[in-house]
Amino acid sequence: MSVRTRFAPSPTGFLHIGGARTALFCWAYARRHGGKFILRIEDTDLERSSEVSVNAILESMTWLGLDWDEGPFFQMQRLPRYKEVAEQLIASGHAYRCWMTREELELLRETQLKQNLKPRYDGRWRPERSQGLKKPEGVKPVIRFRTPEEGEVGWNDLVKGPISFPNQELDDLVLLRADGAPTYNFGVVVDDLDMQITHVIRGDDHVNNTPRQIHIFRALVKEEKIPGFAHLPMLLGADGERLSKRHGAVSVMQYKDEGFLPEALINYLARLGWSHGNEEVFPREKLLEWFDLAHVSRSPAKFDPEKALWMNQQYMKNEDPFLLSNLIREILEKMKVEIKSGPPLEKVASLLQDRANSLQQLAEAARLFYVYEEPSAQSLAGALNEKTRPALKMLAANLAAAPWERKALGAAVSATLKASGLKMPELAMPARLLVTGRTQTPSLDAVLELIGRETVLARLARHLEGA
Repeated sequence: MSVRTRFAPSPTGFLHIGGARTALFCWAYARRHGGKFILRIEDTDLERSSEVSVNAILESMTWLGLDWDEGPFFQMQRLPRYKEVAEQLIASGHAYRCWMTREELELLRETQLKQNLKPRYDGRWRPERSQGLKKPEGVKPVIRFRTPEEGEVGWNDLVKGPISFPNQELDDLVLLRADGAPTYNFGVVVDDLDMQITHVIRGDDHVNNTPRQIHIFRALVKEEKIPGFAHLPMLLGADGERLSKRHGAVSVMQYKDEGFLPEALINYLARLGWSHGNEEVFPREKLLEWFDLAHVSRSPAKFDPEKALWMNQQYMKNEDPFLLSNLIREILEKMKVEIKSGPPLEKVASLLQDRANSLQQLAEAARLFYVYEEPSAQSLAGALNEKTRPALKMLAANLAAAPWERKALGAAVSATLKASGLKMPELAMPARLLVTGRTQTPSLDAVLELIGRETVLARLARHLEGA
C-alpha cells in the first residue's frame, strides 16, 4: 500500500511554527515515497473553531508550498459517520452507553483526589456492572469505549522507538458526546481509517493519546491496517524553554510579512529536529530526496529566530534579482515610495541582495535610490571642511567627464583620491551624504551608477555651490 500521511490542525488559531514543522514532515515523507498528503480540519471544537482560522491555515500552507492531494476534509461534515462507527462498536461489545451525569463525575473526581488516586471514570455503566442502575431522566448518554483492564498496549514508534502503557492507567474514554460530536481520540481513528492513512506523524504531545487510539483501531480492524506512529520532538525557544510567542512562535504569515522567503523558512523548519549529515542549506528538491524518519532526533529542537534570519539571508543572496524586485515592489508601494523615476528595481535588488537578511531590510535599503533624505545642516557641517570641499569639487568634475558606468566611475573616485591625498573614508562618506543623504551605502561607484549622471551631478553641485 502506498504511503498516505495527513496533517490535521484544529482551526482555533493561526498556523504557527510548530504546526508548520509537523505539516512539512508529513508532506515531505509522502512526497519522498511517492505517496499522498491529506489535509484534514479537526473542527469539532465549535466554541473555538472559526472560518478565519481555516483560511489562515490554508493561506499559510499555500505560501509555504505544502500542497495537499486530498481535502481539506472537515470533521463536522462527517458526524453521521462517527455515529455509525460508534454503533458498530456497541454491537461488537467494544463500547457502551453511559448515563453518568456531570455532577456524578465531579463527585467521583473529588473523592479520588482526596484518596490520592488518579481521577478516572470507574466504569460503572459497563454492561456487566450496571445491573440495577437507573437511567436518570433527561440525561442523554455518551458512548464510551470498553478499554481492556489488564495487560498493556504498545507500539514501535518510528521516532522514539518502543513505547508501552499499562491498560490499568487508561479508563473508558468517551467516543461520542451526548450531542453526537466525536471526541478527539475517536474522530481521528475513524478519519485515519477512512482516509487509509499509513503513517501518523505528529508532535510528541500526542504520545499519551496513542494507546487509546490503538485500542480503538484494534476494535475496528486487523493489526496490519493500523498506521505507523511517529512522534516528533517538541520545539523549544533558544533559551531551552517551551516555545512561545516571545521566542518567535507566531503565525507563519507573520514571517511572510517580516520578509522571509518561503523556501528559506522551509529549509530552516526542516532542520528543526531532522538532519542529513552536515548539510545546512539545501533546496526543497534535496529535502524530498533525503527526508526520512530514522534521522529525526528524539530530543527537543531549539527554534532560534537569529538562525532563521541567517537562513533567509543565504536564500536572498542566491535569489533571482528579478523575483526579489517583484517582492519588494509591493513593500515599497506600502511605504509610499515612488519608484518610476528611479533606476530599474531589478538592478537595485541585485546590488543590495547580498547585504539583506529579509525582504523588509532589502526594501528599506532600496529607498535611498528613490527617496532623497535631505542631510541636516549639522551633518553637512561635519562633512564639508577645508580638506573635503576641494576634493568633492574635483570628484564632481571627474565624474562629469567620465562615461557613466561603474568601472569608469570607480576610476574617477580613485583619481580624486590620488590627487587630493585623502583616504577613501574621508572622501566617500561626505560624497555619500551629499548624493544620497546617508553616510552608509553599498560601494560608492555602484551607487553613483544606479542613481544616474544627472541626479548625482545636480546634488553635488547644489551642496558645493559657493563652497
